[in-house]
Amino acid sequence: MPASDSPSLARERFGRFAAAYVSSKNHASGPDLGHLLAMAQPEPHWRVLDIATGGGHTALTFAPFVASVVASDLTPAMLEQAEAHIRGLGIHNVSYREAAADDLPFADGSFELVTCRIAAHHFPDVPRFFQESARVLKPGGLLLLQDQALPVHRPSARWIDDFERRRDPSHNRAYSETGWRALFAGAGLKVEQGAPVVKRHNLPDWARRQGNDDAAIARLDALLREAPTPAALWFAPRDLGSPQASFLIRQVQLAGRKPGKEAPDA
Repeated sequence: MPASDSPSLARERFGRFAAAYVSSKNHASGPDLGHLLAMAQPEPHWRVLDIATGGGHTALTFAPFVASVVASDLTPAMLEQAEAHIRGLGIHNVSYREAAADDLPFADGSFELVTCRIAAHHFPDVPRFFQESARVLKPGGLLLLQDQALPVHRPSARWIDDFERRRDPSHNRAYSETGWRALFAGAGLKVEQGAPVVKRHNLPDWARRQGNDDAAIARLDALLREAPTPAALWFAPRDLGSPQASFLIRQVQLAGRKPGKEAPDA
């Protein structure tokens, strides 16, 4: 899929399935959200940007601990769902802004913290996303990323990316942890912390969240049965052929610091 097609495809698909991401337990809960908080150690005066906020779960997690959060997303319907959810919980220090991750409409040095959780694998220009994140961070600010991690074995990584695209054509590509760390470095951000995240997904639920029907789910199930050994070990599927079919999704959390001290009025 040409990179130029990615934004419109992502906007269309996530607009259709926005409500499912707000209610998704895999996105809305889990110890990984608390661990992002622990990595960041947010302070009450901070301004935070959550890129590709989706259902708004990361914005919601940080909002009680900071001065303000901007929840940005490429998809207006996703922003509407996130706003309704967050405002419905009585949180009012979150604002909402339509924005592409690789072309952020914010001034240099606007935020103490930028977050992006389980989204960057959709972006058509991931290096540009890192550069833009670094640009809008204050000196001394932090970028927190959580995203899919692939094995360093390139044939297996390509197979896994292809499997993801069969469920969701707006998936662009993921990286190994080494690859993600290199992207931080390429944007001038020094990785200070890293942690793995491993989640077991129910295959039918995971597939239906992107509108896949029973026939498509059966094809995904068959692909897992035929996966090359390194990919099969990575996914560790269970109970294939049943409604309880599941597999592992491996992610990584990384915290990268922009050089320099925070501005005196931060």
